[in-house]
Amino acid sequence: MAILVTGGAGYIGSHMVLALVDRGETVVVVDNLSTGHPWALPPGIVLRGGDIGDAAFLESVIREFAITEIAHFAAKIVVPESVANPMLYYGNNTAKSRMLIETAIRCGVERFIFSSTAAVYGDVSGDPVDETTPPMPVSPYGRSKLMTEWMLQDAAAAHGLKFIILRYFNVAGADPQGRTGQSFPNATHLIKVAVQTALGQRPHLDIFGTDYATRDGSCIRDYIHVTDLATAHVDALNHLRRGGDSMILNCGYGRGFSVLEVVDVVRKVTGVNFEARLVPRRPGDPATIVAKSEKIRAALDWTPKHDDLEEIVSSAFRWERKLAGRNG
Repeated sequence: MAILVTGGAGYIGSHMVLALVDRGETVVVVDNLSTGHPWALPPGIVLRGGDIGDAAFLESVIREFAITEIAHFAAKIVVPESVANPMLYYGNNTAKSRMLIETAIRCGVERFIFSSTAAVYGDVSGDPVDETTPPMPVSPYGRSKLMTEWMLQDAAAAHGLKFIILRYFNVAGADPQGRTGQSFPNATHLIKVAVQTALGQRPHLDIFGTDYATRDGSCIRDYIHVTDLATAHVDALNHLRRGGDSMILNCGYGRGFSVLEVVDVVRKVTGVNFEARLVPRRPGDPATIVAKSEKIRAALDWTPKHDDLEEIVSSAFRWERKLAGRNG
């Protein structure tokens, strides 16, 4: 038996693959390689190139490797793009996830870990959010993920599938051992873009909006190291294996940093006073999203090991320099 990781050659998915392999698990990856890279995977991992919207392809992989557990990462994640092209997001994130869930049930998959997002909460007025906060997404990206949450819950109730939904906050950083990181060149993650700017790969950094009702006018987010996020997914899988209940869990550290504060830390870590331009807000960006994370810590005994913004930025900086050498 093996664990199927969809989107496993991408940023977060490849860290999940590493976390599983480090624990001796057998992993199979499905990825269409639109943003992922085969070289991001450790040696010996089975990679099947294909689309999670292709039921026949999915069923063949699940049956070939006797898959009983799925960790689902494959998705489009750019909020402004979702506002400009919502049907792309409802097709890719929602409709294809429906096909994945349906195929999983038909093939007897028992456990399902879904990487959702804090974007399902929408604009929560600066208060830390817990899992009882009513979802009110303000972007098609957030709505596409929330719809998948609903489908998964309904399917589980009808067919006995066990699941954990992890609503993660702003993911950043790279594997501490330098094995993988955020490798898509046009990624919009703030810390990656800021590090690329410090390295001269971008002419400047745009700060979208400085008139929010926050302490310095810029957006505030809860930044979580990608390795801690991957560990949370493994802990969720182990919880279900022990017979634990299905549940929805926030995955963040419980404290937020503003865009301007992050820029200052990137300048400090890199030693480069790069240009940051103040530009108008982007559509779909809430002012503040910070997690309450007590539930995941208690339910999964999840203990973050990389809760430090400078460490997060430093790991991203090391990875970006390594990536530049690889691509140079």
